[in-house]
Amino acid sequence: MLNIVLFGPPGAGKGTQSQKLIARYNLVHLSTGDLLRSQIAQGTELGLHAKKLMDEGLLVPDEVVIGMIESQLAGNTEANGFIFDGFPRTVPQAESLDALTQRYDTGVSCMIALEVAEEELVKRLLERGKTSNRPDDQDETKIRKRVTVYNTETAQVAGFYAAQNKFHALNGIGEIESIFEQICAIIDKHQAVTTQDTKQATNEVKA
Repeated sequence: MLNIVLFGPPGAGKGTQSQKLIARYNLVHLSTGDLLRSQIAQGTELGLHAKKLMDEGLLVPDEVVIGMIESQLAGNTEANGFIFDGFPRTVPQAESLDALTQRYDTGVSCMIALEVAEEELVKRLLERGKTSNRPDDQDETKIRKRVTVYNTETAQVAGFYAAQNKFHALNGIGEIESIFEQICAIIDKHQAVTTQDTKQATNEVKA
């Protein structure tokens, strides 16, 4: 199973690349924000619990988010793999994701981070704000704060996956198709290594 953690600050083009990766590799897109909204709309037990916390101004704890992700894994056992969008954001979350995926006899294949200079991000988001109607895309102070939070969170998670030889950073500035092909090259390399490891393990069992 191919499981990709795709990271990128607001405005890095992560959404565009996610859709292209989903189409090429037949993956399920898991956005924690979308999951929360969906679970709340469906009135599930996890969704109601999350809404109660959010209504009280509290953060949704990791175990609730992990629970939502697990429900998606359980409901898509035939999937070719998943793109984890915006998760994990902390080392404890990354550890929880590793433990969860192992229960389904899989794991995170690689983490890919799109890197874009802050000034370029501000420029892109302010331009996007003209049509997106999102207040946080129209306020430069808020944009810079979002980028700072992202950089702080990603630095820790990047180290976690780097220790597993799964972290890759790419320049997020350039032609969309060129960036996409670079991402695919990383994914294909990881898939080749995984296939080789599986064959080796099978041969060792037979021996």
